[in-house]
Amino acid sequence: MKNKIILAFCLLVSAISQAQLSKDLVKPRMRVIVDNDFGGDPDGLFQLVHQILSPSAEIRGIIGSHLKPGDPFDPSSESATNAVKKVKELLAVMKLQNSFPVYEGSNLQLKDLKTPNISEGAKAIVKEAMRTDVKTPLYVVCGAGLTEIASAYLMEPKIADRLTLVWIGGPEYADLASPPPGYTLLEYNLGIDIKAGQVIFNDSKIPIWQVPRNAYRQTLLSYSELLLKVKSTGKTGEYLSEKIESLMKRVQQFDLHIGETYIMGDSPLVLLTALQSSFESDPSSSFYVLKPSPSINAQGLYETNHNGRNIRVYNQLDTRLMFEDFFAKLQLSKI
Repeated sequence: MKNKIILAFCLLVSAISQAQLSKDLVKPRMRVIVDNDFGGDPDGLFQLVHQILSPSAEIRGIIGSHLKPGDPFDPSSESATNAVKKVKELLAVMKLQNSFPVYEGSNLQLKDLKTPNISEGAKAIVKEAMRTDVKTPLYVVCGAGLTEIASAYLMEPKIADRLTLVWIGGPEYADLASPPPGYTLLEYNLGIDIKAGQVIFNDSKIPIWQVPRNAYRQTLLSYSELLLKVKSTGKTGEYLSEKIESLMKRVQQFDLHIGETYIMGDSPLVLLTALQSSFESDPSSSFYVLKPSPSINAQGLYETNHNGRNIRVYNQLDTRLMFEDFFAKLQLSKI
């Protein structure tokens, strides 16, 4: 018994030492602003936890953004306000209250292509992008609609030269992938604010790393993995798992059965930023093609734009690295 106690103590000290060592050795080499509809699909909460636990990316702000009007996740007219509440709830679970600036985005879609929705979230993007006292690259990582980044651009077009947008959204490109069975023409995140998509794709010169529907659907987490590698790790893992289990129960009321996997479609935002390669830093284990930015029409569909600047369109993601890193960080953090 005594030997077992000593062994357990040594393992605990080793884990603590390794966690501390990583903080000493891994320093921030980029800045990120996280923009997501945290009151909607719970995959955004998983992404936020993973981003918080990734020391190479300094979080400069967390924006709670809106859903499409009438969305079943939150049909209220205050979905951005409620998203901020979810962020603060999660930070409290992680015992990180007041550790990051949290901003509320607009509760509304853009009304036209020229008028920004001036929100605390949009102002935070402009302020961070226009800093002259730092040299680390800035990424705005967005797992929802594009209202905040579009508004920020309309407020200050110079940000186009000072950040990269990593966006989960948009339908498949016909030359790269086929749509899923029973698909909708209008992809979910683009449908949150089509006008904002038009501002970013059609009018701005903001560099875009796009993860369209065929790519983000690759990020399948199984329920058994959720139980074994997330729920068992501590309070944060329990919190995240409850969000998925609650959703699984809720949809059964409508005779929907979603099986034993869930799409963690926002997690590539961490993969493509914090988990870049050490030398010649880039998301080197995921694959993309360079395509001329399409024009987005009023229905939220792509149209050819021969004058569009090149954007990255990711079509294969390193889900092994993405998930195993997430599981490992949950285990090491024990929060």
